Amino acid sequence: MTAVNRVDLPKTGLMLVGMGPGKINSMTIEAKNAAKSADFRRYEAYTALWPKGELAKLEEEIGDIEMVMRPEVESPTELFELAKNHLVALLIVGDPLQATTHVDIQLQAIDAGINCMVFHGISITTLVTGAVGLSNYRFGRQTTITYPYGGWVATSPLEVIAANIFQNQHTLALLDLDPTGAGTGKQIPMQPKDAYESLGLMKEKLSSTISDMPEDNAVDSLKKLALKSFVNTDLDSIKVVICADMGTKDEQITYSTVENLKNIAGGRLNSLIFPAITSEVEEKALLRWQ
Repeated sequence: MTAVNRVDLPKTGLMLVGMGPGKINSMTIEAKNAAKSADFRRYEAYTALWPKGELAKLEEEIGDIEMVMRPEVESPTELFELAKNHLVALLIVGDPLQATTHVDIQLQAIDAGINCMVFHGISITTLVTGAVGLSNYRFGRQTTITYPYGGWVATSPLEVIAANIFQNQHTLALLDLDPTGAGTGKQIPMQPKDAYESLGLMKEKLSSTISDMPEDNAVDSLKKLALKSFVNTDLDSIKVVICADMGTKDEQITYSTVENLKNIAGGRLNSLIFPAITSEVEEKALLRWQ
């Protein structure tokens, strides 16, 4: 593989650079060289975070990095102004195009006539499924378990989990980073005990609102049937896999129950997997993590 040099890149434009899961050695050579070649480097720090120590090492290796948050990414005027006359790298944890936020910035750049290049990285969505031993083909929709924002409880994450379980599909649920929902900083990565509280609130609200949900078509009817089945299930007894700091030296996997989430410390960044009915091989793989 030929390393990317400055001469291989345009003089101006925006590069979406995948950082991988959380350590320099998991970042591709191509991505690292592209970031090093940039005139300006911005680190998108609201959808996911790297360990501070690893980020400092990366900065020593490739040059100064400035953190940007949700406003600068969702309204990328400043980034685009820089990219018109300079080469700008937007560093994104995992893979750059796993979140619709970054697909949107790619499309906006195209509309603005700005060259936009993508350097892919290892994503949690591909890393975690194989790591725990579940078949990637059997996963349904992914979701994020959110904090209650200002007293508001979103039930959509639990609805995704319920629908997947009803259809015998595994679920990857990322845990929220921001108790405010604003994406402007002061992040507190959700811990398993926080997820337990959020899941309980979601189920409580879902139980009280399910009767008002429409049944206008077959999809609505199937969804309502799935939710009714779920709210009649003991949430605490549902099996779950806790995945902490995946892809780093502190990686930890625990196979337990929702009830036990309140007793597990977790790590810097956490996600949960809700397994459906497992095959013999899958169950044997999961039992390693009990």
